[in-house]
Amino acid sequence: MRFSPTSYDKMHRALSSRWLNTALNIAEHPRRVELPVFLCPSLNPLSHYQRLGTVASSTRVRTSRWKVQHRCLHMQAEASVETSPPPNIEIKQPISTQRLPKQCRGCGALSQTAFPNQPGYFDLGRKAVQNYLNPQGADRSRREDKVYEDALKHFDHEELKRKGVDVEALALSIVPPETKQRPPPKVPLCDRCHTLLHNHSGESIYHPSLESIRDTILESPYKYNHVYHVLDAADFPMSLLPRLSELLDMMPLRTKNRRSKAGKFYGNQKTEISFIITRCDLLAPTKPQVDKLFPYLQEVLRDALGRTGRNVRLGNLTAVSAKRSWWTKELKEDIWKRGGAGWMVGKANVGKSQLFEAVFPKGRMELTPSKHQITVDMHAKTSNDETTSVEKAETQSDPAQDGVEAQAIEDMEEELDELSLLPPAPKETNYPDMPLVSDLPGTTASPIRIPFGNGRGELIDLPGLERTSLEQHVKKEHRLSLIMRSRIVPEQMTLTPGRSLLIGGFIRITPREPAPIMLTYAFTPIQAHVTRTDKAIGIQNQTGEVNIENIAVPGTGEKTKLAGSFQLKWDVTKQRTGPLTRKDAVGLSVERLPYRVLSTDILIEGVGWVEITAQVRTKDLFKQRPASEPPRAEEPQEPKQLSALERLDALAESPKKKPLPPPVPEPTESDELNWPVVDVYSPEGKFISSRKPMNGWILNKSKVSAASRKSRPRKSMKGMKKLEKKRRREREASATAPSASF
Repeated sequence: MRFSPTSYDKMHRALSSRWLNTALNIAEHPRRVELPVFLCPSLNPLSHYQRLGTVASSTRVRTSRWKVQHRCLHMQAEASVETSPPPNIEIKQPISTQRLPKQCRGCGALSQTAFPNQPGYFDLGRKAVQNYLNPQGADRSRREDKVYEDALKHFDHEELKRKGVDVEALALSIVPPETKQRPPPKVPLCDRCHTLLHNHSGESIYHPSLESIRDTILESPYKYNHVYHVLDAADFPMSLLPRLSELLDMMPLRTKNRRSKAGKFYGNQKTEISFIITRCDLLAPTKPQVDKLFPYLQEVLRDALGRTGRNVRLGNLTAVSAKRSWWTKELKEDIWKRGGAGWMVGKANVGKSQLFEAVFPKGRMELTPSKHQITVDMHAKTSNDETTSVEKAETQSDPAQDGVEAQAIEDMEEELDELSLLPPAPKETNYPDMPLVSDLPGTTASPIRIPFGNGRGELIDLPGLERTSLEQHVKKEHRLSLIMRSRIVPEQMTLTPGRSLLIGGFIRITPREPAPIMLTYAFTPIQAHVTRTDKAIGIQNQTGEVNIENIAVPGTGEKTKLAGSFQLKWDVTKQRTGPLTRKDAVGLSVERLPYRVLSTDILIEGVGWVEITAQVRTKDLFKQRPASEPPRAEEPQEPKQLSALERLDALAESPKKKPLPPPVPEPTESDELNWPVVDVYSPEGKFISSRKPMNGWILNKSKVSAASRKSRPRKSMKGMKKLEKKRRREREASATAPSASF
């Protein structure tokens, strides 16, 4: 037997009034007295229903018949009878309570109430959880307003006016019930996501392996699948998945052959892959500048793919920014047109969840699904026996309880397949709750499936693979500072011979002797510092007494090893020489210059990169031939070499003449170049790599305005300060001289 919320309130007040009446007339009517529910909430019959309803189970828990708890306040014994509500009260069903969601909407973990320190745990004593499970019990203000309204109806308005009460103001203060209704409570987050959202603290999950990601994708119920491999722009391309060729076996890239096809079917499924570079607003301040970097990004990705990337087209590369909404609209329409299953794959903390929210096609349930897309059951499959039993139960149900049974079926939980890697998909809504976005690596604990387009497809956010363990070597209070949240305009630092660059006090970059003067630009959120090499070694090993902060945990200095020796082997002379090589200025070719500007980018996994640039003389760049080598026969005599100033003068006097030959012959494959080398030391010798330079300093340096270019430099105040001191002393001396004469 069930009660509606209104009948429950009426019966609740009736029981309370009966208890008061019997308490005041004990001598006249000695009898058993009922203990009201509001004095002892533990005796509430609904509490048992809530506790059972919130635990994940495969069967519906039914409530027992309403029973009122009794307590004897008189010594006279009576036969124990079961008290029923008064006959004039209409008996309906009790308050319907909701059940916990199958998954946490923030991290995707299955809901549970047994392990407090694990993802998906819901504390039933938390207020947000209680309001969600019992929304009627949370609306106490409406019941208080009803008592106030009932009291006003029984008052004599004329008498209130004679006493000076403004009856019209009291009438206006009553809010109609339809305007007072609260929105339905929001689905709560699990305790772990709640702590992450409000306190920015928590523990990472165990990251899945590449094999589990592959097996999860193979369980897709869709015929057409598309994998979006998400890469982070902060340390691109270090966030590329390891052993990607294992995934590419089932989703091959399109080669440069003009007859190559865009995709293939494997096991009645077609799976394709695209590369998405997120947080591109960290690379340059404007969208056109990032668009110009696209060929560079393709080349770097091709080098990172190794042998796999030699003959592929890489037309499936996209650079987006969810923060600035760069190319997110185009990616959203691409996801909508493709339909099927879209899988967000990548390492931890690369921005998958934030990109998920930006590109999910919301509010499109009214559109007609594609005719070419297969129909997919959004719920768990049931066996034939279960289906027939359910059909029989539906045919034999009482028509008077159709509404109650519909409510029970709507809240009924499905049996979860313990061997399945994919959780059941939720019901589709126009504007569903998005996954939680947090700086903690490994926020997503389980695949999060959100359907769209009235069955057209769904977007799935997968847990991230382990990206880096660098944070384990950093103090807990500094771990959040490792994440680059906004674009950095670095300071230009000079590395002279005998000096090193420290990043955070625990990563050291030291030029190898003999080394030219180098310019460094640290695109990292942690502080960079230049000091002598011997001091830098002491700071990194945590043995020095220099007052430079080292954010590493104690004992990290003993684990410091050489991460690698990286050559500055990329020529950026044309980008760095300015008007000498510009066509609208002098217009010299790079081969005519007596020097080269070499550069490289040192990558720190999950943190950022350091751009290193050095200018090297051309004659020092090529290794001199050994003296014992016999001269070549009939070797032509080299022309007379001119200095740099002589060549510029000759070019200015006769610009139409043929260009002079270079002072040094061009290098060949057999020549061994003397590239400048830097040694990088890091914890355990890991987390470091290099790439072709992006010239981030040229893209991100502060612009020089016309006013600052025309203005003269400020005059030094050093001489004026000395002159002011001299004049002050003279005045003091002149003031003391007359007093001394007296």
